[in-house]
Amino acid sequence: MTHNVPNRNWNYPTAIKFGVGRIAELAEHCLSVGIKKPLLVTDKALASLPITTQALDVLEKAGLGRAVFSEVDPNPNEKNMEDGIAVYLAGGHDGVVAFGGGSGLDLGKMIALMAHQRKDLSVWDLEDVDDWYTRADASKIAPIIAVPTTAGTGSEVGRAGVLTNAATHKKKIIFHPALMPKVTICDPALTVGMPRFITAGTGMDALAHCLEAYSSPFYHPMSQGIALEGMRLVFENLPKVYDNPNDLDARAHMMSAAAMGAVAFQKGLGAIHSLSHPIGALYNTHHGTTNAVVMPMVLDFNRAVIEDRIAAAAAYLGFKGFDGFKQAVMELRAKLGIPANLTALGVKSEDLDQLTEFALEDPSCGGNPVVMTAENTRALFEACM
Repeated sequence: MTHNVPNRNWNYPTAIKFGVGRIAELAEHCLSVGIKKPLLVTDKALASLPITTQALDVLEKAGLGRAVFSEVDPNPNEKNMEDGIAVYLAGGHDGVVAFGGGSGLDLGKMIALMAHQRKDLSVWDLEDVDDWYTRADASKIAPIIAVPTTAGTGSEVGRAGVLTNAATHKKKIIFHPALMPKVTICDPALTVGMPRFITAGTGMDALAHCLEAYSSPFYHPMSQGIALEGMRLVFENLPKVYDNPNDLDARAHMMSAAAMGAVAFQKGLGAIHSLSHPIGALYNTHHGTTNAVVMPMVLDFNRAVIEDRIAAAAAYLGFKGFDGFKQAVMELRAKLGIPANLTALGVKSEDLDQLTEFALEDPSCGGNPVVMTAENTRALFEACM
């Protein structure tokens, strides 16, 4: 019997505790997965904020200590990881609370992954390539509780983390099934204090995840539906939270959209991310903001292949065809103060050859609807300038 049914492997997220005020449950969820001495991993900016103090107070009140590691760069690298592992081992910790945006969540995962692995195993040996993850001893990976404080990356429901190689300036996706957090606490109240530019950038990151997953040529109808609804939530709610940071209903919808985008992109990412990753690694730009800068140019790049699919999404979202969808993206970017192009973001034309090389090495390019080559990727970078 002949058929065209593809073989695909699908995974869906962990236990999610969703709702305002649920950070109060942090200690009980740590204990439920066997964590009695957690290390809270967050970034430098968050470490001194009231929401971090609140989380540490909850842990301390339950007798779990208030240990924190916050030497996390915006685009975390292996040096941050090594420093965090040293703190983790010195403190005799038995699990990680990954707290914050993508940088804190991803680095927390890397610490949990590598703290007890054998000494000859490099984190780069666990890049998301084929079955490289099997090189790690899964029994040595510490349990993770994820607490997102932004609504964008979706790392709280993912089985991977992004780490920048400080020597090569290349971002790598590090994967292991056991990196899926045991429990995720999605408390929209934790996102209220985000600066507006972070609200904008992380929200556009969620849109990029949903858009690229929806546009990916791979077969995954469950992710397709989630990506479509995720886009609706972003278009409707990101302007609201940008205008009124205290709108908890809209904050909740954005937190849902962020998780949905990360679930959806197991279907695939594409040129938005394959361009954004090397730019972020080389220039230390905000990931979601960089995604937003290149988004309309990538839509044009892929138009010949995705026009009908985007038109179908536009009908659901209340826009008029592909052009209406792109116009909605442009209007949202303008409202959020997103830079118009890569030149405005600080990218230099003399770096485009190197950026093109890095983009083609990025695993995201394999999910782009149009096959990416050296020629068309270089041209895409130029269009983004």
